[in-house]
Amino acid sequence: QVQPVESGGGLVQAGGSLTLSCVVSRTDFSRLAMGWHRQAPGKQREFVAGIHFTGGTKYAESVKDRFTISRDNDKKTMYLQMNSLKDEDTAVYYCNSGGAFNSGRYFPNVRSWGQGTQVTVSS
Repeated sequence: QVQPVESGGGLVQAGGSLTLSCVVSRTDFSRLAMGWHRQAPGKQREFVAGIHFTGGTKYAESVKDRFTISRDNDKKTMYLQMNSLKDEDTAVYYCNSGGAFNSGRYFPNVRSWGQGTQVTVSS
C-alpha cells in the first residue's frame, strides 16, 4: 500500500492562506477518489473535503466557500487551498487516498492515511 505524503502546513495568522499538497505515487492516481480530513487536539478526526476522480468535489459546511480541493493527475498530487483561515481550523490535516463517494459523502480508505501536516492559525 502506497501511503500519501502531505506537505505545506505551518503557522499562519487568522485571515491568512495556506495550500496543502498530497502526493500519492500510484499508477492509478487518476482513478482514485481522495480526501482531506483533520484532527484538532482532543477531538475526533473529521472530514474536510473530498474529490472524485471525475473532479467532483464535496466540502464540510465549516469550510465551504473558504477551502478549495483540487488535483493534478499528471503530478499525482492533490491540493487544499485554504483561505480566510480561522482559529478553529487549527489541526493536523491528513490526506486520504482511494476512498469512496456514496450518496454525496466521501468515505476514507482506512488503510491509506498520510502522516499528517500541522496547520496552526493564530489570532
